[in-house]
Order: sequence, then structure tokens, then C-alpha cells
Amino acid sequence: YKSLLHCFADPIIMLFIGGFILAIAASKTGLDLYLARVMLKPFGKNPKFVLLGFLMVTGIFSMFLSNTATAAMMLTFLGPVLKALPADGKGKTALALAIPIAANVGGMGTPIGTPPNAIALKYMSEIGIEIGFGQWMLFMIPFTLLLLFLAWIMLLKLFPFKAKEINLNIEGELKKDWRSIVVYITFICTVLLWVLDKATGVNANVVAMLPVGVCAIIGVLTKRDLEEISWSVLWMVAGGFALGVGLQETGLAQTLIDVIPFGSWPALIMVIGSGLICYAMANFISHTATASLLVPILAVVGASVAGNLAPLGGVSTLLVGVAIGSSLGMVLPISTPPNAIAASTGMIEQKEMVKTGLIMGVLGLVIGYVMLIVLGSAGFFG
Repeated sequence: YKSLLHCFADPIIMLFIGGFILAIAASKTGLDLYLARVMLKPFGKNPKFVLLGFLMVTGIFSMFLSNTATAAMMLTFLGPVLKALPADGKGKTALALAIPIAANVGGMGTPIGTPPNAIALKYMSEIGIEIGFGQWMLFMIPFTLLLLFLAWIMLLKLFPFKAKEINLNIEGELKKDWRSIVVYITFICTVLLWVLDKATGVNANVVAMLPVGVCAIIGVLTKRDLEEISWSVLWMVAGGFALGVGLQETGLAQTLIDVIPFGSWPALIMVIGSGLICYAMANFISHTATASLLVPILAVVGASVAGNLAPLGGVSTLLVGVAIGSSLGMVLPISTPPNAIAASTGMIEQKEMVKTGLIMGVLGLVIGYVMLIVLGSAGFFG
């Protein structure tokens, strides 16, 4: 029971709590609205570049804030724009779809962007593979930016704009009181310490407690704010960790390895096959639930056939591939909360979401696995 309860106070859970607190503090001080306005301004009024702006800004926000909250915020900005666009034009569909696509893809960029990332990192650390916050970003951010650029090209081809100009009006100012200034400094310091964790030697999970402590001390964080944390998501992640403990302690993991001859499978089939299974499941059930179910099993299996997987980068390629496969599941409105929020605008038909979701899934899986196999073969994961 100690091993099981330990899962609910795992360092990865603390990392996510830090991320949630950072998002709450940014919202309370107006930092999120200010950043959105500043980051979207350079994209001007040309509809094509406004679409690119929404993809990039939503993707970047989703790397550090909840992708659900990011999607809700960005669609709020889009509301008046969507109503002003020509009724017979397809551009509004492109803008409405850009938000969930960018939110889902952007989450892959950092360990706190989406739970499957953290779940993969947790099990990698248990078998002695340590990938830092900054190291994860080093290979995943170029990957996510490339996918966002390809999404932009896809949306422009499928849903061309008729309007010649789009005017965005994002209201909201930065608060200037001393508490808000402390929050801004804390936000910058936290992100820098996360990115430079290998250089500083300070673990990202420890850094996550910085915004929690500071915001609580200065009074920005209240007991009501704690209720806004997505505890259901945290307990689902912890439940996945507990499942892994159960598999090990009961001997079920070893039984699975003995019954299924994983060792005789070609490494490429095991790596890509696991990603495809994960992708298929993630389109119908929660991304977090998918990763929680598959990663504990694959971690044990991967460790048992580590020699077979070594030429492709070892267990890291297997588990990071599952994280990528989970995040790319965005075919249906039920696939992810951002998809559901976007579908609620009434601007998207389900067949359009299915088409764009499948295209992004295929592109993401192909590019993602090529990247992982090249990096893994070169010894990037250690």
C-alpha cells in the first residue's frame, strides 16, 4: 500500500501541479492575455498569416499551460472574428480547426505540455534513462514547430479564405502591482530553470515547487485556486503509475513477457506497432488514459528486450513514440477536450475534423518515428 500511495505524490505529479499553478497565476495577473496579444501582433491582418499566428501562439501556450485552457482562451479571441468572416467562406473553419490542432501538437513540446510526456519520462527514469526538461525540448520543439507549419499549409489548401483582412481585438492589460511583478519574475525564472535543468543540476520536478511556494507566500494563490487544478487528470496519471506498480508486484508483467514472445519480434515492428496501437486508442479514449494503460506494460516489455531495441535507440524510442502517438489522436470531437471545445463553436463539421485529424496523425507519426529512430541510432537518448 505504501508503493501504491507513493504514486499519488510522485515527483511527476508535483511537476504538473507546478505547471497548473503557473497557469493560474498567469491568468490572475493578465499575463496570458498580454502574451497572446503581443505574440499575435507581428502576424498582421492578412488572413493567411493570422491563421499561422493562431497555430504558433496556441502551440507555444500549450507547451507550458493546459491545452484545454489554452484552446478555450484562444477560441474566445476568435469568437468575434468568426462571426465577421463571410458566411460562404471556408476560412472560419480553418481558424476554428487551428486551435485544437495546435493545442494537441503544442503539448508535445515540453514534459508538462501533456500527461503522456510525463508518463513516458517517469518510466524511462525508472529503468535508468534520464531525459531532462531542456533535453526533451531540444528534439520535440523543432518537431512540433514543423508539424504546426505543415498544419498551416494543410488548412490553407483545404479551407481557403475569402476575406482580405482580419482584425483582432484582444483586450486585457498586465497588472502593475508588486504581487503581479513577483509573478512575472517567478514565471520567467521557472521556465529558464526548467530549460536549463541539465546545466544547473536542479531537477525540473523541484523547480516546479518554486511557483507554488512563491504564489502561496505572496497571496496570489488561494484555496479557491487550488480547486481549479485538474485533480482528475493528476489522479489519472497517478493511477497509471499505480497500475505499473501492480504489474510489477503481482508478477503480471513477467507473465506477459513469458506468454508473448516479444523477444522474437523485429525491433521496428515493436516500436512502430506500439505507436499505431496507441494512436488508434487515443482517438477514442483520453490521451492520458491511453498512455497510462500502455506505457507501464511497454516499459517492462522494452526493458526485457532492450538488446533488440538498442539499434533503434532502445526503450526511449519505444516510450517516447507512445507519447507522440497519444498526443496525435485528434480525429473526433471526443478525442480531446480542445477538439470538443472547437466543435462546440458550430463552425466545424465532423467530417472536416476527421479529415484534418487523420492527415495530422499520419504526418506526425511518420515524421516523429523517423526523428526518434535517427536520434536513437545516434545515441541521443544515452
